Amino acid sequence: MINPSDPDSSRTIRVANAPCSWGTLEFKGLGGAQVDCKVMLQELADTGYVGTELGDWGYMPVEAAALERLLGRWDLSLRGAFVPVALSDLDRHDTGIEKAVRTARLLAAAGDPTDPPFLVLADENAANPERVQHAGRITSEQGMTRNQWEVFIKGAHLVASAVREETGLKTVFHHHCAGFVETPEEIDHLLSKTDPQLIGLVLDTGHYVYGAGGRSVDFQELFNQYADRIRYVHFKDCEPNIAEAARLQGWDYFEAVGKGLFCELGQGCVDFSGIISSLREMDYRGWIVVEQDVLPGMGAPRLSAARNRHYLRNLGV
Repeated sequence: MINPSDPDSSRTIRVANAPCSWGTLEFKGLGGAQVDCKVMLQELADTGYVGTELGDWGYMPVEAAALERLLGRWDLSLRGAFVPVALSDLDRHDTGIEKAVRTARLLAAAGDPTDPPFLVLADENAANPERVQHAGRITSEQGMTRNQWEVFIKGAHLVASAVREETGLKTVFHHHCAGFVETPEEIDHLLSKTDPQLIGLVLDTGHYVYGAGGRSVDFQELFNQYADRIRYVHFKDCEPNIAEAARLQGWDYFEAVGKGLFCELGQGCVDFSGIISSLREMDYRGWIVVEQDVLPGMGAPRLSAARNRHYLRNLGV
């Protein structure tokens, strides 16, 4: 947990990282060696982060006392867990609810009750081949039908309600490329149809930029419209040259990520200085979670984590 005597703990915005920055992603069959969670947490703490997300179920201990002991070795705060659910498939809602509640119970038991983690709900990304193939350039014709949207929204409400009733934790939705709810228009529709008391938004800066399909992105406008829904933030950069090459050459999501789509902070096109200013203007007192999604075995995660933390310190967080 956070030590109040630590100077960083007095900041209104604190900075965490996540297992995905070490190549531990939710997708199956990616190959490559997985970095042990103890190694990942040691490197995360050594490079200046004070919190982490859970990662895939089973990556870290799934028994609350064991998880608390593990995170306590580095005084790390548990910030949330990403839970993908096939929300557009009515027959899979019950399984998704069970998975979300199981994860939420672990978060509630191992997290800090004075600064509780979030259940980070998402579509079951990469399950739809068309969305994988056309990630970063999705058209309206590739979106959900009206009926699919109704089922999707119903599922999101059911998951968030069950999580709140069983654990008291709040749910935030994670828009994500290679899944339903990627484009700005899809995010708008989701937020217009969901209950603000049940579902907030985790703004992922890199996914938002790539999901815009090469269009100009105005984060200030996004904050003006949805400041009351943005309850959690993932800082991810997007390399514009790779994004453009992916659109022109028809790369699928995984090929783009493997070529370095989500680069180190400050090396891409996301205006982090402006986003931080917007967060301060809205008196955001939550967490920024750095996520530099890489495939297993890519790059040098510890060095990237250190450079990303240095970059944010230079921006005042």
